[in-house]
Formats: sequence, C-alpha cells, structure tokens
Amino acid sequence: MTNLDERVVEPDDGAKGQRGIQSLDSTGALLDALLAAARPLPLGDLARLAGMPAAKAFPHLVSLQKIGLLARDAQGNFFPGPLSLELGLAALQRLSPLREAEAEVAPLAQATGLSVALAVLGPLGPTVVRLEESSRPQHVSLRIGTVLSMVHTAIGRVCAAHQPADMLAGALAMDAIRMEGAQADTVLHADGSLRHDYAQRLCQIRTDGMDQALGRPVPGINTLAAPVFNHAGQLALVMAVMGSSGSYDTAIAGEVAQLLANAARVISWRLGAFDTGLSDPTSR
Repeated sequence: MTNLDERVVEPDDGAKGQRGIQSLDSTGALLDALLAAARPLPLGDLARLAGMPAAKAFPHLVSLQKIGLLARDAQGNFFPGPLSLELGLAALQRLSPLREAEAEVAPLAQATGLSVALAVLGPLGPTVVRLEESSRPQHVSLRIGTVLSMVHTAIGRVCAAHQPADMLAGALAMDAIRMEGAQADTVLHADGSLRHDYAQRLCQIRTDGMDQALGRPVPGINTLAAPVFNHAGQLALVMAVMGSSGSYDTAIAGEVAQLLANAARVISWRLGAFDTGLSDPTSR
C-alpha cells in the first residue's frame, strides 16, 4: 500500500511529462521557507511559514537532518547543513555570468527599444562582450571587443566604482589606451590616490547603483550602466542600455533605469548575490 504522503502527483504545466512525489514537494516547501527567512528557525515557525502543521513538518525535518541538508543548533533551531553548503558551492562553480545574463539581454532591449551591452573587466580594461542592437537606427560605435575608458564612459566608471582601491590605480594607469581614454594624472595623484572629483563620482555611482554618460563618448548617444554582482559580492559584469539623445528618459529614477536595474538584480540573484531585493527572479 502506498503511503498517502508519498503518492505520485501529476505535474503542473511547468514540468510536462514528469511526475513528482508529494512528500518531496512538502520537503521543498520547508527548505524554501528556511531560505526566505535567512536565519535559523524553530520547528513551529518553520512549519508555519511552510504552511503545514508542525506534526507533518517534523518527520521531513528529521530526514533532512539525517542526510545533512539541515542541521539543528542547541536551541533547537534548524539551519542549512553541510550537504546544503556542498550543493550550493557546486552550483556556484558551474555558473557563468555571461550565460546567466544572456536571458535578460533581448527582453531588456525589447522592453526599452534600446541597444543593450554587456561588459566584463578584461586584461586591458572594461571590455564589451555582448551587444544586442536596437531595432531603431542609431550610430553606436561600440563593438564586441571594444575596451572602454574607466573615466569617460558609464560602463567603465561602473567597473571602476566596484574595484578594490589597490587594483584601481593600476587599472587607471592604462586608461589612455582605451576608447575615449584619459591620461592617468587627470584622475590620479602622484601617490596613486584618486583626485577628489573622480572619487566623488565613483562614490555617487555606488550610491545610485548606476551611472549615466550623456553624449559621451559617442556624441548624440546616451548610456545608462548598472553593475551585476556574484555570490561573493564582487563585480561580475556591467549591463548597459544605449540610445539616441532625446529618445528615452535617462534619469536614474526613470522607467528605463528601473528596468535596467531590475535586470541587473535578476542576474545578480542567479549568480548567488542574494542581497538584491529579489527573493526570486520569477517575482518580477
């Protein structure tokens, strides 16, 4: 006789052709609740958040503890166990920032009607690695492989704003070789410290979570750029939208900026940066 709690259930539309075990669905609800709480929880609170009686939740939690997905502290609170850590690390090692970002590029271009670029910090500086052209004619001189200034471009400044101080001076020393590059002494003092105006600009970028470049480096083209972070809180890449001057609202609080910021947060979430304001990318 099949235990009612282990009966096979038919899938919903998102899992066509597959069948699941109902008891594992309940187990998943408990794990989801613990993840959403982001702190150790006692049995009663965890069961309540998962929407089930404590008597039903307890056997699931015991099994999860036995296999190492959960552990329990001296106060009786449940928290992720060693197997959870190992699975999480294995998943993070398989993540590709570009692959995770790819799913957001075309939808953002379609939603905004603008060109969308992705850039990473390569050996020579911020380098464009993906470009989705706008359906509207516009003269954007960026190409895949273009290396951008960390002083005069929004993409480059976002990169600069999220670099460790001991690395930034060395990166800025090479800026003159980049597209629209600047001489190092325009942003660096002789001792390698940042000049006040440039340091303030980078601070503002970190505060706003975004940067603008209006008509520069390409005259008549405006750019908004936002950072994407990985699980360690490090910059993984920069995502940007570009369009002709006057064709869209470039305000940081504007609709286009918010669409860009949301796309960047979704990618960050997929890369394990959970402090993004999104508990789940499907919650958009």
